[in-house]
Amino acid sequence: MVMNDIALVVVSPAGLETAKTLAQSLPGSRIHGLAGRVEAEVSFSDTVVHLRALFAAGTPIIGICAAGILIRAVGPLLLDKWSEPPLLAVAVDGSSVAPLLGGHHGANALARSIARTLGISAALTTAGELSLGVALDDPPPGWTIANPASAKSVAAALLAEEAVSLEVEAGDADWLASIDFGETGDHAVRITDRAITPDDNELVFHPPVLVLGVGCERHTPAEDLIKLAMDTLAAEALSPLSVACVASIDLKSDEAAVHALAAQLGVPARFFTPEELEREAPRLATPSDVVFAETGCHGVAEGAALAAAGAHGALIVPKAKAARATCAVARSPHPLDASVIGRPRGRLFVVGIGPGTPEWRAPQASAAIAASEDLVGYGMYLDLLGPAAVGKSRHESALGAEEARARKALELAAEGRAVSLVCSGDPGIYALATLVFELLDREKRADWNRVDITVVPGISALQAAAARAGAPVNHDFCTISLSDLLTPWESIETRLKAAASADFVVCFYNPVSNRRRDQLPRARDILLTGRPPETPVILARQLGRPGETVEVITLGELSPDKVDMLTMVVVGSSETRSFATPSRTWTYTPRGYGKKMDGRE
Repeated sequence: MVMNDIALVVVSPAGLETAKTLAQSLPGSRIHGLAGRVEAEVSFSDTVVHLRALFAAGTPIIGICAAGILIRAVGPLLLDKWSEPPLLAVAVDGSSVAPLLGGHHGANALARSIARTLGISAALTTAGELSLGVALDDPPPGWTIANPASAKSVAAALLAEEAVSLEVEAGDADWLASIDFGETGDHAVRITDRAITPDDNELVFHPPVLVLGVGCERHTPAEDLIKLAMDTLAAEALSPLSVACVASIDLKSDEAAVHALAAQLGVPARFFTPEELEREAPRLATPSDVVFAETGCHGVAEGAALAAAGAHGALIVPKAKAARATCAVARSPHPLDASVIGRPRGRLFVVGIGPGTPEWRAPQASAAIAASEDLVGYGMYLDLLGPAAVGKSRHESALGAEEARARKALELAAEGRAVSLVCSGDPGIYALATLVFELLDREKRADWNRVDITVVPGISALQAAAARAGAPVNHDFCTISLSDLLTPWESIETRLKAAASADFVVCFYNPVSNRRRDQLPRARDILLTGRPPETPVILARQLGRPGETVEVITLGELSPDKVDMLTMVVVGSSETRSFATPSRTWTYTPRGYGKKMDGRE
């Protein structure tokens, strides 16, 4: 099964292996670990506070711990069973799984999935599911209950072996095959794609059998397309709750109105190429040569609706028009799985994961990686993701192959995939964000330009080094890369002289390599023209990773032998100073507060 943003909460090292096993089988899951005890994608220091925050946010929780921990944590939050997210307890050794809350809202299905993964039996206790084989208030994905309050009375009638009838007006009732329905009865289960008002003793399900095919002009206001679609459904008494997806041509995959309509209906937006839509031409009710000349297919709205509904689907509402948009409706004889229809709009996350430790990884970065199917990056950076990379397709390239990585990420996203281009530190600081946008700007590729791109910031090496050392960049500072592979040394030298003259704190990226040994001494000598040799210099290596070291030397002592490509070099200004406490040395750059404290300002 697929459920987004599942929290695998681990409070002791004994449960980590079980969590890793489950993470491989549960797409969208992330391991949350107790700080100092469990290395995880998301760290927390207070178990109860963290569990309550997850539960209040509606996040499905799988606790790899004692059930009592979970119960005591969320107990004060229990108010409405219909709004509670799944909560499950799994033994640390993987020997048992029990859904505690939300059994009919995904917890039972999660428990069965976990049981299959671990080779155990799920401890299900919900009466309806045990006796009937299904839970009436937990229909398959994509299905909707029109009147969920009636599920209890209908289930009670079935458990009491009273006659309950089944009426199937749309789709099928395969998932209810374990129930012995009667031809008539005081209660009824009705499956329909019509917009109806249920009877008092009737439980109504809306199956995902309808497809809204749409087309629109560029920058059509979202409210115009939404009104057209809703009016079209209402005119035919069709329920919006039976819409499986909104479909259109891939030329519109970045059209805001199409995505706004999908969001309004709570369904995915899916897209087809002109060639795929043109294959539906024989089934179109209103083919258009004008549309063909513009798009390469004879009908967008009708073609997309039919393509999404499948070969056995039928057009039930021909193209309806508004001033700037069109809409058509197709029906499938069977419930649709929108995840395998057409393709979604591609998404590219240019993600900064910080120096490496999960504790320094932003929640947005973890969420982006969890939402991605593909991870593109330098092998070491992907390795730093640890459990977060489990179950993802990895696309690695060598350290100098930055352009190849950016191109690969754009190509995958253009195919409709969700991709993370993984960078260490911050993606906009000597990383790949600028390369992505430069490629877009230079090549003007329509498929790349339709990709939904998000740059996710990360903690940069300079921030991490400064935090470890104290506060050396608390005043004006600059960053300079000493690599002359992409920037001529003359330009670097000009910037060094300016930094020396302006007395900036200077953070050196790419200070040395096996082939570049003389740039750092030359940079040191230039900075010495503007600050004394006693100026503090911070050498921070392997920040946030095993083998981390932070050393403070003087500018006069700085040499290539003390530095490598994994070292962040922070050179203080003439004002930067270091002082020792009994436990360690701190380095900071004053910002003028001393004058205030002395009463001079």
